[in-house]
Amino acid sequence: MTYNWQQSDWKEFFYNKNDVEELLYSFAEKIGNVKGSTEALSENDRAQTLVDFLVTEAIKTSEIEGEFLSRQDVMSSVQNNLGLLKQSKNIRDVRAKGIAKLVTEVHENFQSPLSKQLLFDWHSTMMPDNNSINTGCWRSGDAPMQIVSGSIGKEIIHFEAPPSKMVPYEMEQFICWFNNSAPGGISEIMHAPLRSAIAHLYFESVHPFEDGNGRIGRAIAEKALLQTLRHPLLVILSPTLELNRSEYYGALKEAQRTNDITKWLIYFCDVLNNSLDTSIKTINFTLKKTALFDRFKNELND
Repeated sequence: MTYNWQQSDWKEFFYNKNDVEELLYSFAEKIGNVKGSTEALSENDRAQTLVDFLVTEAIKTSEIEGEFLSRQDVMSSVQNNLGLLKQSKNIRDVRAKGIAKLVTEVHENFQSPLSKQLLFDWHSTMMPDNNSINTGCWRSGDAPMQIVSGSIGKEIIHFEAPPSKMVPYEMEQFICWFNNSAPGGISEIMHAPLRSAIAHLYFESVHPFEDGNGRIGRAIAEKALLQTLRHPLLVILSPTLELNRSEYYGALKEAQRTNDITKWLIYFCDVLNNSLDTSIKTINFTLKKTALFDRFKNELND
């Protein structure tokens, strides 16, 4: 078995444009709907909706990795990060505090370039006080980095990442690609879904950290999405991915065996379009709820 990074065309990702064209049109249409609906929200409703979205993203990206957090702890952490509380709350669960800070950072500072230090900071933020792994640095050591399932003695290897000694160079290349493919970059990728999908697959294939690669990889996908759109949209990925984790892992597994990423792009664009559908429904529900409340208040005043 050879993986994508072991092949001669590694990093020369290619795909059939015709197979994703319709999905890109659908994405563009739905983005317009999300923008329009968001602009109709009041300032208070927009702030509360943002909190709800970030809380859900933090919880679901953790659940994908089998980590379950208190919604209240995550919500308080997000509100602290956004400066929405008159007095910051003390959060006991450092995991909730860390992932909340990560998702808030991605949304608030999506325009900033990617750097090694930023990734190290994200990793340290997400895994504070973790003594079982090295945080804030690339993985090291001679042991292979493998994605494995199954019981002891019956393990199934789904993917093996590049050896640790290759990680510094591979991540230097990834960071360069990410920044060059951003708006105004020398290799700009115009379509946000494509850049987001490639960024996630590319990062996950290098798998540069001892742990936490999935959560940071999804954060990178969102950063690429918002950065390419040049707009802090109310859209999140992890809830859609978490709905069918096996499909998500299966799509990644297949994509990491070739540098023809057509199937991966189709899958990821579908995920994004479904995520936008959820965003539109959530925002429109908020608008209807507010309208009903206002009408009820007016009727009482009359």
